[in-house]
Amino acid sequence: MKGWTGKILRIDLSNRTHKTDDLDANTAKMFIGGHGVATKILMDEMDPKVDPLSAENKLIFSIGPLTGTVAPLGSRYMITTKSPLTGLLGFGNSGGFFGPAMRNAGYDHIVFEGKSDKPVYVLISDEDIQFKDAGHLWGKDTYETEDIIRKETEDSGKRVRVSCIGPAGEKQALIAAVMNDKHRAAARCGIGAVMGSKNLKAVAVTGKRKEDVADSETLSSLSKTFRQKFKENPGVENFTEFGTSGVVNLLNEMGVLPTRNFQKSSFEEAANLSGETLKDKYLQKNKACFGCPVACGRGTKISEGKYEGEGEGPEYETVALLGSNLGNGNLAAVTKANYLCNQLGIDTISAGGTIACAMEMYEKGYLSKEDTGGIALEFGDGDLVVKLVEMIGSRTDFGDVLADGGFKLAERYGHPECFMGVHKMEIPGYEPRGAKGMGITYVTSTIGPSHCRGYTIPFEIMHTAGNLDPIEETGKGMISKSAQDMTCAWDATGLCLFATLALGIEDVISLMMAATGVGFGFFQFLGIGERIFNLQRMFNLKAGLRIEDEKLPERFYKEPLPDGPNAGAVLDLKTEMSVYYNLRGWNMNHIPSKGKLKALGLGNYVA
Repeated sequence: MKGWTGKILRIDLSNRTHKTDDLDANTAKMFIGGHGVATKILMDEMDPKVDPLSAENKLIFSIGPLTGTVAPLGSRYMITTKSPLTGLLGFGNSGGFFGPAMRNAGYDHIVFEGKSDKPVYVLISDEDIQFKDAGHLWGKDTYETEDIIRKETEDSGKRVRVSCIGPAGEKQALIAAVMNDKHRAAARCGIGAVMGSKNLKAVAVTGKRKEDVADSETLSSLSKTFRQKFKENPGVENFTEFGTSGVVNLLNEMGVLPTRNFQKSSFEEAANLSGETLKDKYLQKNKACFGCPVACGRGTKISEGKYEGEGEGPEYETVALLGSNLGNGNLAAVTKANYLCNQLGIDTISAGGTIACAMEMYEKGYLSKEDTGGIALEFGDGDLVVKLVEMIGSRTDFGDVLADGGFKLAERYGHPECFMGVHKMEIPGYEPRGAKGMGITYVTSTIGPSHCRGYTIPFEIMHTAGNLDPIEETGKGMISKSAQDMTCAWDATGLCLFATLALGIEDVISLMMAATGVGFGFFQFLGIGERIFNLQRMFNLKAGLRIEDEKLPERFYKEPLPDGPNAGAVLDLKTEMSVYYNLRGWNMNHIPSKGKLKALGLGNYVA
């Protein structure tokens, strides 16, 4: 095989054994790689009904065939498992340098099975697999963990890349993330808790395998041409200069910036949270993942005061969920809270959504100081945001309740209407009443609401991929479905989604052809994404997905937006959801039909 390493490493944590299997070539062609192949492994080898925090759950680290190659933005690796937060498929995607190190070690997928009897980290160096005691790392934050592991391993001449959990993952917080390269997060779905449940503190990888592609000359030539596209693209220039939070002012003006637990869609202090302000106040230098010409990462530093610290970010989602959605216009507090989430291993989206839920419940009298341990949960309190993040990471006092997410919080105190999420996972930073395509994506995403699993904002708000009225519902079912299929295939290649700023599907197909020698047509490529999406749907149905839960909170259907350019807007979506399900080829129970599954080569997975 070319492009693919052709190897799956299987690690049994219970018995501390390992073996290597060959990656089936037909499976690689049908699912490309990454979460595509990983989903097939889960479906074929694991009962979707397993307890996500049991030893029976599998945790799969994966790359795509373009990860770690000369292809621009080929940095991504993925972690696939059953989510303890949603009870459905769980998936996290991260950049940095860990994914390319996996490729250098020679593995497309690393499948962790069982549970270690004590804390452990696994060192993977080509074919040398070592189980290392992690007792001295348990309780350490992600920064300390990476520093210690690198010192322990690099003294012997190895340069490793580390993916690890912090205290939140160790304590199995359901909103725990997995961190790599200190500042990069595979964050959503509580996958950090799965890693913690297995007593797996970290995975360290290194290797000397050289790039093995079908046509290295063509791949290099294409990559050079495509890098020039990035240099000439004005959208890329904006992301390079201001990072992802450079969109804060635009989204605020368009009325899609979540504010005070999605009670409003514009924030009076939005400018204080913008990428422009971050650049002026705290930016030290741009940070780039492996092979990235965009460099949207923000190397930041707060030099003095109570929020003093240094790290990377915050990115847009963090600014929106820990900033405007908490009524918090203090960028220093948001930045400090972001540093802490990275160190403690916490998903910033779920943390912000959970805290916002608690603040609204307190504001409405559903929570008292007796419930919170004497804390007044008031919107706009930057100091409180930082404090609550620390409490979540350590599971201390009221933080122990917050650590399991907003759904359980709202359910515990009898007010589920205050939880802004779908399938028990918090909504990211786009108000669906002001960008209705995102509403369909949130409802139908196979991992729970995610901005990365069918992003309609380029069509509705930025108008870089189309020019659709954001509050008009017609056509949004088709756009969401198409975006989901494209994303599934794109992710599986190992390319960052920001490559879409300058590249199209035809460009990715040409890169894949040069890397693997396998030709993909335009619709064949989208068909692979559709295949992955439908297999993930089947996993969720077997895991216990309830169709009646496939909806947004009532707020979005019944409470008109009170402010901004979309004032008065509500969701309906009945017609467009029907369009969506019909386009998917699903029956009236929203289950993929036998005909659809067979047409996608998934006939063995018929319900």
